[in-house]
Amino acid sequence: MPDLLGAIHVSNFLGLLLFLVLWIVLCECARVGVMLLRREPLLGWAVSPFGVTALFLYEPSLLTLWLSVLVPACVSTGILAVALLSPFTPITFPAYPVGQWIVFLCAVLLSISGDLIHTLRDLRYPLWGEARVLRTMQALRSSWATIHFTPFGHSYVQDHFGSNPTELLQTM
Repeated sequence: MPDLLGAIHVSNFLGLLLFLVLWIVLCECARVGVMLLRREPLLGWAVSPFGVTALFLYEPSLLTLWLSVLVPACVSTGILAVALLSPFTPITFPAYPVGQWIVFLCAVLLSISGDLIHTLRDLRYPLWGEARVLRTMQALRSSWATIHFTPFGHSYVQDHFGSNPTELLQTM
């Protein structure tokens, strides 16, 4: 296994591009699906270059935190197994299976690294209520996200912060 990266070749660039788009879309759909499993009051949602995020009032349960890591990891594993280990792969790998599995595991870890970091942060520093809302809004504003509030979110921001969501976002 002396030259792992040198032995990887792109055989079909359009197929690789299509695979990457499909991989990102399906992993994001898995993340949104886990978010929709929560039966809690939704303050709003945000669309950013990094995906879709939901603003919830309460701290998620331990099960929800780990599902937000494991479900996208399973989806990513399935997509990568079909696309990279099948005979019709857009990327040609070296003949030895250890190299294939190293690339495979690195791709799965790359796809879930953000979810894993957020889960570990929520486990280490749990927040709820106003602090959770403000932290999430600040992180979304720094990532150029467009935040949309639900009617419940409008009333919550009005009651707890004394302003409407537009004014609150402008002050952040």
